[in-house]
Amino acid sequence: MVVKKRKASKAPAKRETPLPVTIGANDFESVAKAGLEGVSQEDLATPRLKILQKMSPDLDTVEGAKAGMILDTVNNKLYDGNKGILLLPVAYQRQYTEWQDRGQGTGAPVAVYDANSDILSKTVRDDQKKDRLPNGNYVETAGNHFVIVVEDEKNGIGQPALITLKSTQLKKSRKWNSMMLNIKIQGSKGPFTPPMYSHLYRLTTIKEGNDFGDWFGINIEKERMLENRTLFSMAKEFANSVTKGEKIAVPEEIEGGANNREAVGF
Repeated sequence: MVVKKRKASKAPAKRETPLPVTIGANDFESVAKAGLEGVSQEDLATPRLKILQKMSPDLDTVEGAKAGMILDTVNNKLYDGNKGILLLPVAYQRQYTEWQDRGQGTGAPVAVYDANSDILSKTVRDDQKKDRLPNGNYVETAGNHFVIVVEDEKNGIGQPALITLKSTQLKKSRKWNSMMLNIKIQGSKGPFTPPMYSHLYRLTTIKEGNDFGDWFGINIEKERMLENRTLFSMAKEFANSVTKGEKIAVPEEIEGGANNREAVGF
């Protein structure tokens, strides 16, 4: 009797587990920053922090916006002016901007001059306290403060931003600079002036006015020395990009054109 050998049974083919339809953080992490290789500091928009006024067009376009609030103009994020925001200053630039009078031109700056310019020496102060050039235009001095908006100090989360202070707020800019310059820390070789980003400050808004009207201005108070190393590194990198000229303060065009000069916060 011939016994037939049984053919070895084939092991059932393994079924591949299908990839889930939805994706998560792990998928993105595997290709982190893909597509962003060519983006440098020069290609990024620095959010501008603006104090909303009663004539600001943003009141009609940004949901929940009210006069006295602080607006991040890139992300359309609002901050309560009474509570304020925690800031880490990193760099400062003085700037002179030439403007035409209200009702003239397009609302765009005629020219922008850096801190080394002698443009002010060519002006005469008029009865409205504006520095007039021979061509009839006036020059406005602005203090540009590059800062980190601290969202979460403990975890080192912050957002680079720019605050431009001019007109009635220019004295606040000078006061802030004086506060930072007067800070002294005891080092191994004696007291020294630390970098601008050594301390945190709180910016709130307050109502102000004069014979020409009322508006919301800023108030700056020093809070405490910085402790978070991540924020320190972030501030140092941001400061270096400003020093290298990768980040510059570009004056905003007048919202609504030349006829709406008062709509700009400061």
